[in-house]
Amino acid sequence: MNTSLFELFKIGIGPSSSHTVGPMRAALRFSRQLESAGLLPHTVSVIVELYGSLALTGVGHGTDRAILLGLLGEAPDTVDPASIEKKIATIRSTGSLPLNGTKAIPFTEAANLLFHRNQMYPDPNVISHPNGMRFTAFDDARASLADEVFYSVGGGFIVSEAERTAESVTSNRIVPYPFRSAADLLATAKQHNLTIADLLLANEIALLNDPTNSINRPQPTPVLPQLDHSAEHTIRASILTLWRTMQQCTERGIATEGILPGGLNVRRRAHRLAERLNTIGSKDPLAPIDWVTVYAMAVNEENAAGGRVVTAPTNGAAGVIPAIGNYYLRFIEGTDAEKEEGILRYFLTAAAIGILYKENASISGAEVGCQGEVGVACSMAAGGLVAALNGTNAQVEHAAEIAMEHNLGMTCDPIGGLVQIPCIERNGMGAVKAINACRMAMHETGDHKLSLDQVIATMYQTGLDMQSRYKETSLAGLALNIIEC
Repeated sequence: MNTSLFELFKIGIGPSSSHTVGPMRAALRFSRQLESAGLLPHTVSVIVELYGSLALTGVGHGTDRAILLGLLGEAPDTVDPASIEKKIATIRSTGSLPLNGTKAIPFTEAANLLFHRNQMYPDPNVISHPNGMRFTAFDDARASLADEVFYSVGGGFIVSEAERTAESVTSNRIVPYPFRSAADLLATAKQHNLTIADLLLANEIALLNDPTNSINRPQPTPVLPQLDHSAEHTIRASILTLWRTMQQCTERGIATEGILPGGLNVRRRAHRLAERLNTIGSKDPLAPIDWVTVYAMAVNEENAAGGRVVTAPTNGAAGVIPAIGNYYLRFIEGTDAEKEEGILRYFLTAAAIGILYKENASISGAEVGCQGEVGVACSMAAGGLVAALNGTNAQVEHAAEIAMEHNLGMTCDPIGGLVQIPCIERNGMGAVKAINACRMAMHETGDHKLSLDQVIATMYQTGLDMQSRYKETSLAGLALNIIEC
């Protein structure tokens, strides 16, 4: 196992993990590499080239802004969203960019940020990943000082060309309960008499105690009870920090009205829907389901507006996990302590499922369509909710399988390249499906025919078979019904 819960769930900014968070991280990594190699003082210009889905939908997804911020030295998890507009406006008005926050270089987007909309891959003769970008630094003689190709492979994860083409990928991460498949996960948990949540917690503790790993975890805020300094406490506190960030995003989304940016004139709806639900109270027996939709849409409206969100596992699908978490807290009986433990089980179990998709398939809409984003989030949430409700490991696996089974083939076709239509509503639908999948799995007895591993393999193959125009290019599907602004 190479992926941590804290790499799958990352605090960042909207509107897209693959088109905003990933490119920002790539630009930041390139600028830091220039500094560490001693090349920053000799750099007089930088050219960034975008390919494939990044080129076709990058403006709608804020890729241009993300590149500028990363070159400035800003990181997705620490940049202040309120400061972004001023930083971008300063670069655009002055035509100058302080590279890595220090070395000022001339930079205009027309000359230095190039969108190759007619080229799918950085090397047109080599099929790679459709979210490719090339960074080149030049000296005053226009000689190339550094040239690096990165790919944003979904969920804010990035790999360099060298990392992508390595003949074998090895990891020095050692965990007590490694797993490569759902079958491994279930067998290992059964052998050691562990729940999936307890198994993943033990692995996260091992990763935390390993001085060679560089996983960035959210730092617990002072309001959390600091009972001890154990690794388990740190993991639990960090998960609760992620959860609190999701809750704050949900609250902002419900409280905020207005029109989303981008030119489609999409009106925020979460606030109005929440007001209606607060008015009718408990008269409507389906009100809990409506609240789930509100929670999911609130988060994705915040994401569409460029606010702070948590990849879960991507920004485009960021509303599903918090929606089900809020549903569990509000509508499932239990004490505060019981519900906190349930939330921890929820996140740990959902992460284990997400890791299976990340390592055996894809969470990139540009690679496999929206089945790899909302579909994966729905699968994670369904299995996680079973765990929160103290279901069995087998029921967790079954719920995750059911949820993905009924998202297979979902295309990624955002209108105008914006994470708005159909993305916002799709999160609400995905959250409702997660509840249904959870209930179906927990009401079943006996074995089921399809395994989670089989469905994960099917999802990946379906994505590979899907025509590229249906994979986050805005060249087909719903995206053709409204002309890009």
